[in-house]
Amino acid sequence: MIRWRDPRAPLTAAAAAGAVGVAAALLAGGPALRTGAIAGVLAALLAAGSLLLASARLGGSAAMGARWMSGGALVWAAGVGVRPIAESTSIVVSFADLLVLVGTVLLASGTLIAAGRRVPGRIVARHLTDSYLSAASLFLIGWVVALRQVYFDAADPAAFTFALLPPMVSLLVMFAVIPSVLRSRSSAWSLGLAGIGVLATSTVSAMASAVARLGGGPPPMWSVVLAPLAFLLLAAVAQTDLESEDARPPAGSAVGNFTAMLPLALVALATCTLLVSVAGGREKAVTGVVALAASVVLVLLVRMLVLSGANIRLRRLVSLGDRQLRELAESTGDVVLLCDYDGVVREIGPGVEVTYGYRPDDLVGGSIFDYIHPEDVPGIQAALRQMGLDEENAAPGACLIACRVRAADGTWRPTESVATRHVGGEDMLLVTTRDVSDQEALRNQVAHLTFHDGITGLPNRAYFEERTREVLSGRTSGQSAVIFLDLDGFTSVNDSVGHASGDTLLGQAARRLRGAVHPDDTLARWGGDEFAVLVETGGEAQLAVDLAERLVRAVSQEPFRVADRDVALTASVGVAFAEDDMPSGDLIRNADVAMARAKELGGRRVEVFAAQMHADVVRRLELAADLQRALIENQFAIEYQPVVDLATSRVTAVEALVRWWRGSVFVPPDQFLGPAEDTGLIVPLGEWILREACREVAAWRASSWDIGLSLNLSARQITAPRFVETVEEALAESGLPASALTLEVIEEMLVEDAEETIRRLSELRSLGVRLAIDDFGTGYASLAFLRQLPVDMIKIDPSFVSGLGRDETLTLLTRTIVRLGHDLGLIVVAEGIERPEQLEKLREMGCTRGQGFLVARPMAARGVDSLMRTSLTV
Repeated sequence: MIRWRDPRAPLTAAAAAGAVGVAAALLAGGPALRTGAIAGVLAALLAAGSLLLASARLGGSAAMGARWMSGGALVWAAGVGVRPIAESTSIVVSFADLLVLVGTVLLASGTLIAAGRRVPGRIVARHLTDSYLSAASLFLIGWVVALRQVYFDAADPAAFTFALLPPMVSLLVMFAVIPSVLRSRSSAWSLGLAGIGVLATSTVSAMASAVARLGGGPPPMWSVVLAPLAFLLLAAVAQTDLESEDARPPAGSAVGNFTAMLPLALVALATCTLLVSVAGGREKAVTGVVALAASVVLVLLVRMLVLSGANIRLRRLVSLGDRQLRELAESTGDVVLLCDYDGVVREIGPGVEVTYGYRPDDLVGGSIFDYIHPEDVPGIQAALRQMGLDEENAAPGACLIACRVRAADGTWRPTESVATRHVGGEDMLLVTTRDVSDQEALRNQVAHLTFHDGITGLPNRAYFEERTREVLSGRTSGQSAVIFLDLDGFTSVNDSVGHASGDTLLGQAARRLRGAVHPDDTLARWGGDEFAVLVETGGEAQLAVDLAERLVRAVSQEPFRVADRDVALTASVGVAFAEDDMPSGDLIRNADVAMARAKELGGRRVEVFAAQMHADVVRRLELAADLQRALIENQFAIEYQPVVDLATSRVTAVEALVRWWRGSVFVPPDQFLGPAEDTGLIVPLGEWILREACREVAAWRASSWDIGLSLNLSARQITAPRFVETVEEALAESGLPASALTLEVIEEMLVEDAEETIRRLSELRSLGVRLAIDDFGTGYASLAFLRQLPVDMIKIDPSFVSGLGRDETLTLLTRTIVRLGHDLGLIVVAEGIERPEQLEKLREMGCTRGQGFLVARPMAARGVDSLMRTSLTV
């Protein structure tokens, strides 16, 4: 909707007034010339104003074209306005006619500019010749139909020629503009179409006026109202939102064909009309008409010569491009050939001898199917038949063909070919063929490396997972299983002889395992020192277990020879069986869980998965997460168990024991210390225990109570970075003397990674910290390490103390340990004293100190505070 503040509002009002004026002039009657003059002036002035306003909104060529069209409308209005006066004179072509012609030319120029299409000079020349042919053909048709009688009635050739010259010029200009407007992509192309409408109606009006003038009568009313109506339409189009219109899509081939065939169609129609007239004997030779017809023929001949030259030039370019294409293809190692749709070779390049070993002359005239693998022939024949269809039903002009070609040496070479149809306008195919043997080999190598292990040559994890999915999805009967195998102690091989030797050992292990696995089953390297077997053959479950045991024997039956030394390894194996609708990931996980269970139980064994194993793993994972949260939220507490001098019953030290209350539920230490060790949380937990216990014992010592502190260490704590520095910082922060701190280790820790453990403990000993061997007598190399490590104390394991007074062997062993400790000058502490007779036996043996429920139970720090103020009687 146009509002009154819109700058187009006055023009809209003027348009309404102009339209009313045109209608009033038509309804008022009167001479046609005067009526047409009034209507034409009003409509043209309205169009001129609308175009000027539109040029202010538009930009670029559209604005310029609108201004030219506005000027043309004004000049045309001036010519039409003075035409009634000029008609009263005896001049055939008046000044008014010239103004109308100039206005028409300006309108055509503006229409061409608004189209915004730039064309090369040769295209402009073709448009001009086409417009001349179209205009001349229409004149010749009009001559036969009506103008011939007008010519003879006028009996004045000069007057006839001058009278029809302006409309013929307008017709010529209109045909020159039409191709550019129809092919325009400008957003203002609708303005160009309206301009063509004005040109067409003004040409018809001018022709009718010229014919009426030659006849001595007024022009018909219908001819004088066509142009005003077209100008009103132009004014309306100019006020549409041209700048918001999307650019017109490119004109299709139909538009191009129409503009190219229109002149030829008009020439053909004019020729037929003239032939019919001549055959009827009605045609009298008129020099001007004959000359015009001859000019049409001449222009057609010139145009045909130009097109023939262009065609020859294009053929040369196509031939040059074809030759360059062949040379380029052959320079890249491709073989170029020409064949028909039946596969018969017509021409082939010399590259075929280099690539495939055939002489070109031997192949020409033969069929390409004689050298293509029989399995590939049907598909290629179908593709060639599809390409050989008629143009209207044809497939794309080129297709890619992959096939195998037999070389002169008899080998089948993978190839990729591109076939292009209708080369050079003939029913031939241009085929470029490339030998892709190297690329195919590279693809196969990449595919092999993608799904195989580079060290062992076995399928890798990705292949195993995919194969397991395929087997489970297609399983109909039989029992499928997955076996996981881990090499026990393989890490020490890498640490001792290096990773390269470790890879060699993996290769040897893979060969042994491959020999034990059925050929129909899948053996893969899962990763690291783990292997996996997919039992695809089905059968009884015992067969899979037997295979697992054979794998254990294959690994451990004899040592591996690596780096000039023998390395003995064992294997831990887990077996899991597939159930109905079980995902492959679950089956693989179950086998891994069973293998981990076998490893926990000491290795060199086979474990079959049970549902409880997965539940245990999940529980341990949940427990590890809860441990981390408990450490952050300070859910841990420390209890202290007194250690007394058995001779005096005096408390000489306390052993710090960690306790965990998960909410209101007490978690026993044996349930969380193992997961804490596995996850590494034992390191921060042990550091917290160390600092807290040192602070508490230091406070008791400040109250004049000579008491010591004992702490248990784990393997992870000892090997953790900055462990020695952490102990030193805890002592410094709390003020506890180093001699008051005793750190306890078990014998197994001295055996595993003995060199590093002894080095760290020696550094602690140099600080003044005391060392104790906990659970003495249950390890592997107690006496040897007592000699290497400066130990201050040994603690007798409760398993020995529990048999005192009941088991003579345990009593003898306990007495031996006490005597050994005295001989070495060590303090001997008995753990687990729970019965009075155990206490009496230990006193009798001369054991120095003891601890246990009979002596004192573990207690909180408050209990130790009260213990300071009393004496402990045992």
